[in-house]
Amino acid sequence: MISAGDFRNGVTLEIEGNIYQIVEFQHVKPGKGAAFVRTKLKNIINGGVVEKTFRPTEKFPAARIDRQDMQYLYSDGDLFHFMNTESFDQIALNSDDVGDALKFVKENEMVKICSHNGNVFAVEPPLFVELDVTDTEPGFKGDTATGATKPAVVETGATVYVPLFVEIGNKIKIDTRTGEYLSRV
Repeated sequence: MISAGDFRNGVTLEIEGNIYQIVEFQHVKPGKGAAFVRTKLKNIINGGVVEKTFRPTEKFPAARIDRQDMQYLYSDGDLFHFMNTESFDQIALNSDDVGDALKFVKENEMVKICSHNGNVFAVEPPLFVELDVTDTEPGFKGDTATGATKPAVVETGATVYVPLFVEIGNKIKIDTRTGEYLSRV
């Protein structure tokens, strides 16, 4: 059981039969009246965000989230196929469960599959990936004083904004949480 006074970002709770992850929290002590905790909670099943307030003494059961390393095999139409590399069990998830998580992930890369009571609700890509640039416009000499960027398409088909010196065929490092260019490899 987790009391509202011990809330932290990223903690997963079970509230009124739903599973929520704490996005933001704030302890509020008004001049008059009792203290309370203002939170922003994300429903991990449907993705909705709600704001709720709690008394600091309220307690909630912690939800057990299982994160399992799996290999992304391939996609065929609307299904994405994953394999457990230890037991070789395979699962297929539809595009609603996957969302944009595989935007920067190539086939045969490892990802984390997040589930609660056997129900998969999210796919977590690796934090950083290295991908080849397949298409971008050439940068112009002398146009680098402002730190300008240009769009580049990487081998997974996603578009990333890169500095002007990046060319087709370069391998770049990308932060999958923000989709930002980090460096050339």
